[in-house]
Amino acid sequence: MPATPQIVDSHCHLDFPDFAEELPQVIARAQAAGVTRMVTICTRLANAPQVRAIAEAHDPVFWAGGTHPMSAAKEPMASVEDLVALAEHPKFVGIGETGLDYHYTSDSAAVQQDSLRRHIEAARRTGLPLIIHARAADEDMARILTEEHRAGAYGCVMHCFSSGAALAAAALDLGFYLSMSGIAAFPKSAELREIFAAAPVDRILVETDAPYLAPPPHRGKRNEPAYTAHTARVGAELFGLSEAEFATRTSANFDRLFWKAARWQQAA
Repeated sequence: MPATPQIVDSHCHLDFPDFAEELPQVIARAQAAGVTRMVTICTRLANAPQVRAIAEAHDPVFWAGGTHPMSAAKEPMASVEDLVALAEHPKFVGIGETGLDYHYTSDSAAVQQDSLRRHIEAARRTGLPLIIHARAADEDMARILTEEHRAGAYGCVMHCFSSGAALAAAALDLGFYLSMSGIAAFPKSAELREIFAAAPVDRILVETDAPYLAPPPHRGKRNEPAYTAHTARVGAELFGLSEAEFATRTSANFDRLFWKAARWQQAA
């Protein structure tokens, strides 16, 4: 029997109430499905202690933190210093998620842009990758990421990428990564799959964004890190690779971008 491909869930939310009753079991199921590492994301800095505690309690789990763009106008504005301080934790591996979301919260666009630029500066100072949420804001997102990159380089992943081809091209031109979520496995996502297929495989990550966006055959149910395997299967088909090779390539991509998680694993 062939070995289970070893993959990484580069973005999930294990502190959400959806997992409160069975978090150890959720992590165990992920490991049984070949998910060797997970990055759980703090979307409000007030929740950082709870998210950090999950990473401390579970060896396969790392964490990242920032202010989600949909919360930027409701939460105290995070300073660059606030974000840099989080990076002192040994399992803190990324800045964000941050970004722009004009689908539901376009009225706070100016605040979101200010918050985004602060997160970018924190990514520069720490050398940790920026984790971007983008929805209905492609032009502003491409403009700000490009302007800021010219002012000083930083690494970045476009998390749960489901935007247009122009933003994908802009991100790839800057050396950034695109992350495949369960959306890429939805039957009606043919155009999105074409965008991913046109990208270099060495710029692709996989994720769940759990508890959201479960891929088939679990669509409509609570997502969890174990389901990364379903999205990875679709990715392997897109790139004409075996599941094992796609898992190896995307795990290497993760290690290159999330270098702090890679160093932790090497030291373990």
